Amino acid sequence: MRKKIPQLREALRGRFKQHHAKMLRIILDHVDYLDTAIATLDAEIDELMAPFSQARDRLDTIVGVGKRAAECIIAEIGVDMTRFPSPAHLASWAGMCPGNNITGGKPRSGKTNKGNRWLGEILHECADSASRTRDSHLAAQYWRLQRRTGKRKANTAVGHSILVICWHLLTNNCDYQDLGGDWYVRRTDTDKRRNQLIRQLQDLGYGVTLTKVA
Repeated sequence: MRKKIPQLREALRGRFKQHHAKMLRIILDHVDYLDTAIATLDAEIDELMAPFSQARDRLDTIVGVGKRAAECIIAEIGVDMTRFPSPAHLASWAGMCPGNNITGGKPRSGKTNKGNRWLGEILHECADSASRTRDSHLAAQYWRLQRRTGKRKANTAVGHSILVICWHLLTNNCDYQDLGGDWYVRRTDTDKRRNQLIRQLQDLGYGVTLTKVA
């Protein structure tokens, strides 16, 4: 807003009276009060999180997960993962995995089960943040799924991945190592990937002739 100060002055010219100044002072005082309250709560949270600071810092290494998000995740799932025999158990408890609804051999709705609402919300926020990062595995996962399943399901899938990563980091006491944005390309079989790219070019109307490079 500092770059727009001259325009703001012009916008207020002739219309900013004593009444407006008083209302603005009330609003600014309220903002200052909220900032003080937030700082007080932040200090208390930091004090309560001191015994779990190492676990929080480990979760903070995950793409899309910040300090406050890591604290929220720990507040909901704890740091002792022995209560969840596998990451799948944790994802099921949190309601972050697809439902298994099959009747007569026919799969029906696969929507997620009801789980921990607060954990689900913070994981969706982390997934949204991760999807906007550059050259990360979680962002690649989001955009790969988004084209096929839509934004909502892709966001849930990335949130599920983040929760699984949390389980592994807390279980093995290690930091997150990103696989990279090209992980799906590197994982794909070379011949299959080559044929896929050739088909894409042919669909665009190009003839393709391949010459192997030494």
